Amino acid sequence: MTSLAHPQLRFTPIVADPSGPRELVILGSTGSIGTQAIDVVLRNPDRFRVVALSAAGGRVELLAEQALRLGVHTVAVADPAAEPALREALAAEAAGRPLPAVLVGPDAATELAAMECHSVLNGITGSIGLRPTLAALEAGRVLVLANKESLIVGGPLVKAVAKPGQIVPVDSEHAALFQALAGGTRAEVRKLVVTASGGPFRTRSREQLAGVTPQEALAHPTWAMGPVVTINSATLVNKGLEVIEAHLLYDVPFDRIEVVVHPQSVVHSMVEFTDGSTLAQASPPDMRMPIALGIGWPDRVPDAAPGCDWTKAATWEFFPLDDEAFPAVELAREVGTLGGTSPAVFNAANEECVEAFLKGRLAFTGIVDTVAKVVAEHGQRDGAPAAGTSLTVEDVLHAEDWARARARELAAG
Repeated sequence: MTSLAHPQLRFTPIVADPSGPRELVILGSTGSIGTQAIDVVLRNPDRFRVVALSAAGGRVELLAEQALRLGVHTVAVADPAAEPALREALAAEAAGRPLPAVLVGPDAATELAAMECHSVLNGITGSIGLRPTLAALEAGRVLVLANKESLIVGGPLVKAVAKPGQIVPVDSEHAALFQALAGGTRAEVRKLVVTASGGPFRTRSREQLAGVTPQEALAHPTWAMGPVVTINSATLVNKGLEVIEAHLLYDVPFDRIEVVVHPQSVVHSMVEFTDGSTLAQASPPDMRMPIALGIGWPDRVPDAAPGCDWTKAATWEFFPLDDEAFPAVELAREVGTLGGTSPAVFNAANEECVEAFLKGRLAFTGIVDTVAKVVAEHGQRDGAPAAGTSLTVEDVLHAEDWARARARELAAG
C-alpha cells in the first residue's frame, strides 16, 4: 500500500509554481491554525500569496480584515446568517480597495478547496472538513492538512483519491514524523513514537480526574488551541486521533505506533529504525514551524519559528502513558483497527461529549467512557460498513449523525 505522506517523495507539484509567490487557499482562517498561517505568509510575501479564505462565520470582523490585508479575490463563510455582517465588515475595512467575491453556505469551503491554486491549507476543525479535503485532492492541489478529523473519519475515501506525497501534514507530531522518516527507507522503520504533552492532568489517577472542571481542562500547559482540541488534549483523545492519523498517513501498523508522554513538548515525535537508532524532531512548541513546513514543502521557510536555545540548560522528560487514567489512546487503536465507519463514530461522539462536558452536563471521565459506549453500540448495529467494504461520504455522515444523537442521549443520563 502506498503511503499518503512520505518525505522521500519530493514530488513535482501538481500545480506548477508560477514565477511569483506560491498561491494558497486557507480554510479556517480565523482559527488558531489559520491565524498562524497568515502570520507566516505576511512575513514571507515573496514566497506566498493567499488567494482565498474561508471561515465558519463567528468572527466576521477578523475575516474581513484578513481578506483585505491579504488582497484575496474570494472569501467564504459557512453560516449564511453571517453574510450581512461580513459584507458590512468588508465595506467598512475596504477604504477604497476592491472587495473580494463572497461565497456563503456549508459548501462554500468545498468550492474554495477546488479552485486554482498550488496548495490548500485545511485548518477547519472537525469532520466537516472531509468534503473540502476530498475536493482539494480531486482537484490535484497539494493538501496541507491540519484537519486530522477528515482523514480519520474518511480514511478509505481520502486514500482512494490522494496521490503519493499529495498530503503534507501540519500536526506537530505528524510533521515531526514526516521529517524523521527521511532518515531511512520504509523497510528500515521499526516504530513510530508519537509524543504527548500529557495535558494538565498527566500525573493524576483516574479517581482524581473525576472532579476536573472545564476551566481546569482548558488550561493547557504548553499549547494555545481552540476549546475542543484543548479538551481532547486533556483527555488524550487528541493523541488517539493522531495514532489513527499516523497509521493512515504512513501505513505503519497500529502495534508499531507508540505513545510516550513528554511534558516539555519540545520533541514532537520520533522514528525508531531497525538498527536501534531513533531520530527525533525537536523545536520549541510553536505551530508556525509545521505550518511553514507544510505550505513551503519541499523547501523550508527560514526563521518560521524560533529554534531551541542550546546555550541554556534544559531537561527533557519522557514517561509511559497511563492507559488506566487515559483510556482514549487504546480505544482509538481499537477503533482504527475496526475501520469502516467506526472512526467517524468515535470522533463524532467525542465532539458531542466534549460539548456536554463544557456545559456541565458530563463529568470529565465521562467523555471517554461515553464515547466507548457509543463505539460498542455501533459495532452491534446492522448496516454499519465494516473494514474492507466500500465506504461513501453518506455512510460517514449517517454514522456521525447516529453517534451524535446517541452520545447526547447518554450524556443526558
